[in-house]
Amino acid sequence: PDRRRHPRAHTHAHITDSAVRTHARPSETARSVRRLAYDNARHLIRVLHLAHSASGGRVLASRLSRRRSNAHQLALPASIMSRTSSRRTSLRITLMLSTLSLLAPANAFLVVPGPRAMAPAASTLLSRSVPPPRLACSTSSPLALHTGLACAAEQPALPSPSLKLFRTALGSHTSRQRHMSMPRMIASEDAGGDESPASLLSQEAWTESGFDAVQRLPATCRRLKQSVAESEHLALSCLADEDGIAAKVLTAAGTSAKALKAELDKFAQRQPTLSRTDTADVSMGGSMLALLRSAAKAKRKFKDKYLSPEHVLIAMLDDKRSGADALKAVGLTEPKLREAIETVRGGRTITTRTPEALYEALERYSRDLTAEARAGKLDPVIGRDDEVRRAMTVLSRRTKNNPILLGEPGVGKTAIAEGLAQRIASGDVPESLRKRKLLALDMGALVAGAKYRGEFEERLKAVLEEVTKSAGEIVLFIDEIHTVVGAGKGEGSMDAGNLLKPALARGELRCIGATTLDEYRQYIEKDPALERRFQQVLVREPSVEATTAILRGLKERYELHHGVSISDSALVAAATLSERYISERFLPDKAIDLVDEAAAKLKMDATSRPQALDEVNRRLLQVQMEEISLRKDAERDSRASKRLEALEAEEARLIEKQEALMERWEAEKDKMGRVQKIKEELEKTNMEIEKAEQAYELNRAAELKYSVLPQLQKELAEAEANAGGSEAEGSAQDAVGRASRGVIDDDGDGDDAPLMKTLVEEADIAAIVSQWTGVPLTRLLRSESTKLLELDAALARRVTGQGEAVHVVAEAIQRSRAGLSDPTKPIASFMFLGPTGVGKTELAKALAVNLFDDESSMVRIDMSEYMSAESVSRLVGAPPGYVGYEQGGQLTEQVRRRPYSVILFDEVDKAHPEVFNVLLQLLDDGRVTDGQGKTVNFKNTIIILTSNLGAQEVLAGEGDPTRQSEVRLKVLDALRQRYRPEFINRLDEVVIFNPLSREQLGPIAQLQLTALRSRLASRSISLHVTPAALDALVDLGYSPEYGARPLKRVLQKELEAPLARALLSGEVSDGDDVIVKVDLDSTSLVVRRMTESEREALLVKRGRMLSGAGGVTVDVEGVDEVKEGSSWREEGSA
Repeated sequence: PDRRRHPRAHTHAHITDSAVRTHARPSETARSVRRLAYDNARHLIRVLHLAHSASGGRVLASRLSRRRSNAHQLALPASIMSRTSSRRTSLRITLMLSTLSLLAPANAFLVVPGPRAMAPAASTLLSRSVPPPRLACSTSSPLALHTGLACAAEQPALPSPSLKLFRTALGSHTSRQRHMSMPRMIASEDAGGDESPASLLSQEAWTESGFDAVQRLPATCRRLKQSVAESEHLALSCLADEDGIAAKVLTAAGTSAKALKAELDKFAQRQPTLSRTDTADVSMGGSMLALLRSAAKAKRKFKDKYLSPEHVLIAMLDDKRSGADALKAVGLTEPKLREAIETVRGGRTITTRTPEALYEALERYSRDLTAEARAGKLDPVIGRDDEVRRAMTVLSRRTKNNPILLGEPGVGKTAIAEGLAQRIASGDVPESLRKRKLLALDMGALVAGAKYRGEFEERLKAVLEEVTKSAGEIVLFIDEIHTVVGAGKGEGSMDAGNLLKPALARGELRCIGATTLDEYRQYIEKDPALERRFQQVLVREPSVEATTAILRGLKERYELHHGVSISDSALVAAATLSERYISERFLPDKAIDLVDEAAAKLKMDATSRPQALDEVNRRLLQVQMEEISLRKDAERDSRASKRLEALEAEEARLIEKQEALMERWEAEKDKMGRVQKIKEELEKTNMEIEKAEQAYELNRAAELKYSVLPQLQKELAEAEANAGGSEAEGSAQDAVGRASRGVIDDDGDGDDAPLMKTLVEEADIAAIVSQWTGVPLTRLLRSESTKLLELDAALARRVTGQGEAVHVVAEAIQRSRAGLSDPTKPIASFMFLGPTGVGKTELAKALAVNLFDDESSMVRIDMSEYMSAESVSRLVGAPPGYVGYEQGGQLTEQVRRRPYSVILFDEVDKAHPEVFNVLLQLLDDGRVTDGQGKTVNFKNTIIILTSNLGAQEVLAGEGDPTRQSEVRLKVLDALRQRYRPEFINRLDEVVIFNPLSREQLGPIAQLQLTALRSRLASRSISLHVTPAALDALVDLGYSPEYGARPLKRVLQKELEAPLARALLSGEVSDGDDVIVKVDLDSTSLVVRRMTESEREALLVKRGRMLSGAGGVTVDVEGVDEVKEGSSWREEGSA
């Protein structure tokens, strides 16, 4: 090394002329140069001079300099490559390349002048003397890195002459020297050709799945511990996708991707490997380039636009390295491969980068309902025979044979299509529909991922082409068909509806659509050309009885899925309760959801730890912790010792109880599992019977039906009896065993009850409804007959002083609900007349609570807001073209959401006469058509109209019973003068409310005080009002003209306001007892905290304080029984 001439260079190597000219001791020269390079591996070889005296002392200089990212630059004079003398030039180039192969680092890439600047001898030598080299031309773009391989990149041309080294991940020096004696270089004419490595590996040349395979090449090489990507590596990368096009082609050709991968893996594992793979990079080998060029040739033969994995499979036939032998080993020939490719492609060419979306389009974008029906995966369809037959009739027509199922969401439109699939599978269809396939098209999958313009249309056209080629064998079912209109529509493109029209018109496509009435009106009717190609099949909501039948048919499926039993009463409750309380949804969907959720909840409870066992475990843990804390004190404290002994005895008892409960729980789980297993075998046997009957295997069907099936049914009955009946027996045996051991169940915790509940009952359904709606569970479980029989008394408890009005209303409702009234009309319709404040609105609220279990079930329409003719449209919705058309009417929308409700038209005498035209139709037919054309049913509502008409006549009667008939006649005369006869004639009852007397205000005041006490209970404050104070409140609030409303104002002023001041000032605190009494001096009400003497005097006066031997027993109001020794205060009441 001469460091003085080149102070920046770490190393200079001089190779003498004799070594170059005579090839003397080439191995020694190679060893010395290799040793020199490896000894300085941490540094960079800057300059290398090769002296060649035979060429006139001219120096062949090659400079190796550091580049970015560990790349290097090697400079070589172009004159060497342009010499015309063949022998000496060939010798020089050969020795030069041999020397460079020893010196060039592993991350090197060789760039030489272009072919036009090279002598023919030099070009021929580069292409023949060594394996395909890694070369790039200095006259065109260099090769850049792409996915770990050298690929073309658009960069400025290198200055000529130059030699550029790009990183290509060839591995370590040691492994490279061990497996290669010369650099593997790929000759390239100019890097921009169609078959250059750059163009063949660019993303634009491949489909998306093909380029994914290219990107998997480095991982494939690293898995095999190899640094050069050859043809077998590319083939393995293409086969790595198990659902890819290559795997499908091989399956269609009669083999599998797994078998071909095994053959290629065997060959690859016989090739040289690297000792380390974490630092190894990957370069492209010659066989891979040849395979790529063969694939490009196959692409041109198929007239495709992009390279794809199937082209690589065809190219493997010409790969003498590994591909041809591997294909031959798995029995593949060129005709087989080409036929398989045509089958998978369906005769299509590759024109997009995602051609797989067009292959087997029906299989990709639909599901075969008939195949699912044959496999028993579809639920049985019950009660829809008429709709299914209507659909089959339309499908059998010669033209326009496309039914469209119209109905509300959840009524069973999709179930009708599934029912038709089941009939096709069983052969119970006309001859024209036999051996047909019903496929459900997934519009969401068709649109999803279509990011390029025209891609969605190509997918849909591929689907339609497959349907057309089937020659009527395929019937498409498009659920939510309204999504077809506008689907895929964008600027410059058409929607799916326009693509369907020609096929529908020509009769090439038989289609069943399904959508809701609203969406049909909004989307389909706007396109008359599309609408006329479909025939409507209306699917109405089933009745409660039909829903119950549907649930009975689905019962076995849900029992099998959840592993529980479902009682028939639970099915009836699901149908009735969902119809009454879940008004925003439709039958049978909401009833099925109730059963499903109740069964799921029961299964969850059954498979988790029982509550009794959980309580024992918690108590045992508490006892053990207390024992630990007492052990230290037990030696010196006798009381602690006794307590410890008691705890140890309790621990032993709890452990024994825990073991018994665990044993019972495990036994019950085993019995439940046995029942579940037999049910699964029953279901499987029933499916086999159906398949045997369809295949006319009568012997097999008879054997299953009359031998296997009865035996399974017998085993199921025994298992269910064992699971249900043996629990009591086991409990009794456990009790006998515990008694014999001296263990007595004295805590009354119901040890004998089964730990696991496996039967869905009516209460479970009601609990789910209560969770969904918030209606109290106790009200849900009350029967309809009980509510009606108790209606009179329940209304009288809330509305006082109007006994006759309450009786008339209750009687009319009982008559209607007993089935004696017209079922098409509302339940009842009343006109409430009388003075203000006598209970007309309160009676309407009481009806809502007692009949429909919730005060919010009352729809209140204030008729003072409808005094003009224009405001009438707000009841039923604005007509088309007006503002608010989409919102619907205030009356119709509320009744649609809550069909079971009380509708109160308050102060109806203030409304415009046009309102009564709407009420005429409502009262007579029980239905109203809103502004959008929807019919709203009022048959489950109670219509109440209130008015102050005739109030003066009622007040003039002064509540005298002898004048009631006279007053009633006067009020009715006033009614006839105000309203038209056809309106009055449609009312069930005209109820006249009497004015309230002073005596009737007392119970009303008590009701108001009860409401106030409930509000104070949240602060644990009890309120006592003395009789004198109550009389004073009634005297102050009595007004025959204004009814009970003045009493409410008096309570606010004389009672609530002083109590609020006392709370704010601290005179009364939370938990205090408050007394309201009359101050005799000032004749006013006093509100203050109750003293202890007043509290005791109050209890003694009521006879509630009784002396007892062990203390004081207090019978507290609202508590049925208070045991001796109980505390003074129970739940905030004194």
